[in-house]
Amino acid sequence: MLELGMRRRPPTRRRSAAASRAHPGAPPPGDALWLWGRHPVAAALANPERRLLRLLATPEAARDLIPPAGGPEPEPVDRDTLGRLLPEGAVHQGLAALARPLPEVAVEDVAGLCQDDPAARVVVLDRAQDPHNVGAVLRSAAAFGGRAVILPRDHAPDATGVLAKAASGALERVPLIRATNLARALNRLKDDGFWCLGLDGRAERTLGETATDGRIALVLGAEGTGLRRLTRETCDLLARIPITSAVESLNLSNAAAVALYELAARTPRGMP
Repeated sequence: MLELGMRRRPPTRRRSAAASRAHPGAPPPGDALWLWGRHPVAAALANPERRLLRLLATPEAARDLIPPAGGPEPEPVDRDTLGRLLPEGAVHQGLAALARPLPEVAVEDVAGLCQDDPAARVVVLDRAQDPHNVGAVLRSAAAFGGRAVILPRDHAPDATGVLAKAASGALERVPLIRATNLARALNRLKDDGFWCLGLDGRAERTLGETATDGRIALVLGAEGTGLRRLTRETCDLLARIPITSAVESLNLSNAAAVALYELAARTPRGMP
């Protein structure tokens, strides 16, 4: 949940009359998007900052739903209708919600987000473009106490239903922040007391050999290409995850999970 200092606008949950009358197969209005799957929809229902327009559920899925007061009532549909409505291959588990995008949080808000946490961790992604990977990173950030995930405004995936499904509800719990200029964002984090720690397979030290404590911004590069030169040079220090010669590198989301676990294990409050 967000804390003091945020720039998010107060949420509303009024259901539009047009939305309630729309056919299940009608295209989403404006910038609305579909979320699907048990965990993403349940997390959206529990998030007071997410404005929901419609809620579709099969009879089986509707039995476990507890819609919040003021939210849309579940509309009964069958699985085939949901399958036609959503992208091909979407694993919807009998649930879908039409929602407005979450209000934006700025890089400048991170200090307020972490003001009560001298050992805060945030993740910075340098041009990661696979929504499944970004969603998985969000999920790992939520699991290991990450307070935000930052990525460029360009050359990065939108917060679509695909990303939300991969995040398994974490999109509603960990702010996904867009930065116009990643190097400037890193420098702002430094001004706010963060060490910028970049993961680089060519680094001399392993992540376990870095003694950095306090607030850390974990910086990871894109799938395949790694950190860009300017991003690498802007980091305070670089480290690598030690792996065997059996593989060349780890998948981005796997590397993020391993690194976040390592950083969380350094602080008693970071692990359950």
